[in-house]
Amino acid sequence: MNNQTGLAVLGSINADHILNLAQFPRPGETVIGKQYQIAFGGKGANQAVAAGRSGAAVSFIACVGDDDTGQQICRQLKTDRIRTEAIASVAQEATGVALIFVNGEGENAIGIYAGANAALTPHRVEQHRQIIADAGILLMQLESPLESVLVAARIARDNQTRVILNPAPASELSDELLALVDVITPNETEAQILTGVEVNSEADAARAAQVLHGKGIATVMITLGSRGVWLSERGQGERIAGFKVKAVDTIAAGDTFNGALATALLEQRTVTEAIRFAHAAAAIAVTRQGAQPSVPWREEIDQFLQTQD
Repeated sequence: MNNQTGLAVLGSINADHILNLAQFPRPGETVIGKQYQIAFGGKGANQAVAAGRSGAAVSFIACVGDDDTGQQICRQLKTDRIRTEAIASVAQEATGVALIFVNGEGENAIGIYAGANAALTPHRVEQHRQIIADAGILLMQLESPLESVLVAARIARDNQTRVILNPAPASELSDELLALVDVITPNETEAQILTGVEVNSEADAARAAQVLHGKGIATVMITLGSRGVWLSERGQGERIAGFKVKAVDTIAAGDTFNGALATALLEQRTVTEAIRFAHAAAAIAVTRQGAQPSVPWREEIDQFLQTQD
């Protein structure tokens, strides 16, 4: 392990167009929305913001379009304590877009246009090799080109930088990539796609975790929604419960969890303590609307945890 305390995040940046509805439309149906907002999102940016607000020193490797949205997002990221030097502006391309429906239960359905995110090529990753080498942890998701995720993971492994992979959106991944991952954080659907094990119970989660351990991943955290997380290390598993709150909007819950988790691990907390810290951050986020606007600051997370003892 290197002794660096910084976090490198490699990932996506989107403008989220969010429409709140009573229920999702069926094919051919038009439904009238209750509320519309544009918020900054993208799994990479959400996780970078969650890490920055929860206390990590974050450098973000990403791409935006050469449009007003891209400039606005970069300005906003700076206010969230994120270093933006490695965010490229891509000529003749739009910043990524997510179109999000949120129903009355707080569930969401999302369509994404990659836009400039597709320009985060292996060559661009190589240009920022030093950021990854100097970091204590590299945090990634799957809204960037897979070959670029693989290149970044290789650079991390060569420099003893820990790799946390949030394998979302769900995708099949090569054994070569999985073998370079130190901590993986799939939800039940993503775990099934990666392992072939349908995750409907803790026993299923334990089986899926064993498959991932077999691919070389030391620490597996399968997120189980409101039931918490199945943590498995070196084949030993346990469920770590989340906190009970009234969910308004679950849009960035997983991203908030991952960003806060990285912060806590960089602070040398135990894995169980780190998950509890990340659970607290996610619990606060689901009580608020939107992606990045819902992400809590460190003071809020610490206060929340003090009320839970």
